[in-house]
Amino acid sequence: MSIAAGTEIGNYRIVSKIGSGGMGQVFLAEDMRLDRKVAIKFLNEELGKDADKLGRFIQEAKAASALNHPNIITVFEIGSSDDHQYIATEFIDGITLRQMLDTKPITLVRALDVTLQIADALSSAHDAGIIQRDIKPENVMIRQDGRVKVLDFGLAKLSPDSAQSTEVTMPHLVTRSGVIV
Repeated sequence: MSIAAGTEIGNYRIVSKIGSGGMGQVFLAEDMRLDRKVAIKFLNEELGKDADKLGRFIQEAKAASALNHPNIITVFEIGSSDDHQYIATEFIDGITLRQMLDTKPITLVRALDVTLQIADALSSAHDAGIIQRDIKPENVMIRQDGRVKVLDFGLAKLSPDSAQSTEVTMPHLVTRSGVIV
């Protein structure tokens, strides 16, 4: 998928491509209504035609948007434009934990700080009955100010004892035993 800078999608104007992954591509955009930077993740076109992959994409947005925590990415909207499914989230000006670890050794104090922020985010998700299931350095970003943000809830699952009312998302959160997702 190639989206030119300046392209308008809903209330967003694309600025530039900032990354890509197995499920799609991420672009920096401007929210024209609220005059702020956002990140827009587009599901790959071929995956958007696969009901299971589309369900996981929507599940990611629903799982993350159900959480309100300073160390978990904020989801603003899910939508579609010209058959392209997208998630609009806060823009995180920083680097992934992988990039940080590959750049230079970090101090014990910094390692503990990052670890505690990740643990706090996961604990909050678990308290809400959501299990992230894909925690890795590529799914953790470190902002310029040092705040950690956990991303990518595409493989999230509700815990069996969740007290949440999740009739809409529950069918997408079932994983068969022995299946790699």
